[in-house]
Amino acid sequence: MVNTEIPKHCTTSPSSFSGTPLLTINREATIDLDSTNTFEGPEKLLEVWFSASPLSLPEASTPSGLKVVPSEVWKEMLDLVNCKVLSIVESEDVDAYLLSESSMFVFPHKLILKTCGMTTLLSGLPKILEIAALAAKFPHALGDAVHGKATAAIPYRVFYSRKNFLFPDRQRGPHRSWRDEVKSLDRLFLGGSAYMIGKMNGEHWYLYLTEPNTMLTPPATPDREQPVKVLDLPDSRLRTKAQAMDLDDRQDETLEILMTDLELENAKQFYLDHASAVAEGQYFQQAHEARKDARTHLGSINDMDEGEDIEQYRANGVVEKICDDSVDVFSNTSDGYSASASDDELTYPQELTTEGHALGTVVSDSSGLSAVYPTSRYPDARVDAYLFTPCGFSANGVIPSPDEEGSTHYFTVHVTPEPHCSYASFETNVPASQTGRETADVIQQVVGIFKPGRFSVTLFEAKDVADEDMSNAKKKAGKLEAIKGYRRVDRIVHDLEGYDLVFKYYERFDWEGGAPRLGEVGF
Repeated sequence: MVNTEIPKHCTTSPSSFSGTPLLTINREATIDLDSTNTFEGPEKLLEVWFSASPLSLPEASTPSGLKVVPSEVWKEMLDLVNCKVLSIVESEDVDAYLLSESSMFVFPHKLILKTCGMTTLLSGLPKILEIAALAAKFPHALGDAVHGKATAAIPYRVFYSRKNFLFPDRQRGPHRSWRDEVKSLDRLFLGGSAYMIGKMNGEHWYLYLTEPNTMLTPPATPDREQPVKVLDLPDSRLRTKAQAMDLDDRQDETLEILMTDLELENAKQFYLDHASAVAEGQYFQQAHEARKDARTHLGSINDMDEGEDIEQYRANGVVEKICDDSVDVFSNTSDGYSASASDDELTYPQELTTEGHALGTVVSDSSGLSAVYPTSRYPDARVDAYLFTPCGFSANGVIPSPDEEGSTHYFTVHVTPEPHCSYASFETNVPASQTGRETADVIQQVVGIFKPGRFSVTLFEAKDVADEDMSNAKKKAGKLEAIKGYRRVDRIVHDLEGYDLVFKYYERFDWEGGAPRLGEVGF
């Protein structure tokens, strides 16, 4: 069910002690990562769907769809995007790649790629289509070497979006302007639609999407070696499959919270020096508590009556052996620790002083990000986090449904805490119906962690076919009005093909930072 093979140059994480999904770390890619310079936090976000759901994969494709593709193949594609794989959490439903610049999620039927900085995300899109065709065997158009066209899988739908850049002049390739990005996408797909949502002279968000059953441009030449297959199933099986697909589609929703101008005190927790100090305090506090516990048990052992059962202490790992002269009360801890050692004599772990996954885990827990989808509700949830030098933070969460029949979802967080370019993003597709909370409650919890001066929210939700007048979408938009400590500045509800989109922009009541730093204005 879970892949236990560790790829080359990867080891198990020091934080990989619980949860079902498996984490592997690419040690080579984490060497010399540095976030010292001004950084473009707002991400480019691409979703490429090759079927409507994991249950509707084409008959010609591999049974596990895109998940059959080896990580090394994806790494070649990511080289075109100019980012590296730091670690991978692998599970039955989704593989979550933590990248040097954000994240990638691979489901059987779709791929989500989110990259920040000066990455060239759209440069990797033709390669994604080629990989889906050749490795995952999705229906595809044949390549044309004469005209320089690669073999390309025919997607079901494509979504591309991003916030306005803070430093657009630093972008490369097709990302120098929204116009160039739209041209790049139109070269690949017929009938795509491009939108700018929000104020042209204020905070805004760009979106490009295709209609269901996307067509490549120019029109695809079918693969003549691939016979047309007719699926002949009993009506009852067709109904069951259709019902399952319908449920999956109706629960498709993506929430993005895009935050700028983070409160300085809140941003500090994403600096390496601060996180290391927090980790050190926790480490020695735990050591102190361990000593107290050991002394308590040692006293209990010395005071035992002859013949009293000692197995209860053995079972707890407190006692390795008992003899007349010595008691090893730290048999369940690292080598080199003793009950008589002072804090000064303890060896502080190196991984808690340098960038990496260990400090990323500390920050994820201490900041409260791990509690957004707590293990008390999602026992198999797994968070893979990384803290950069001298600052900056990324995390992927893999959230298996607490119900056995449910799907596995994700959340991803990325933070650029420097005051002159501070930015944080939170994205998730965990359905609100599964959390038992209103979407506004999740937004409030996340915003409380960062306390941004301003933020935008986009909620992309599969449309209810019975909701012709968008009453449900408008009702949900209304519930997002009241975010404590903030005033809603802008509100837009869009009726798109198969989806409702809610866009909102907020500013903190006590914010005195002036007009938004637009960076990029207009089309």
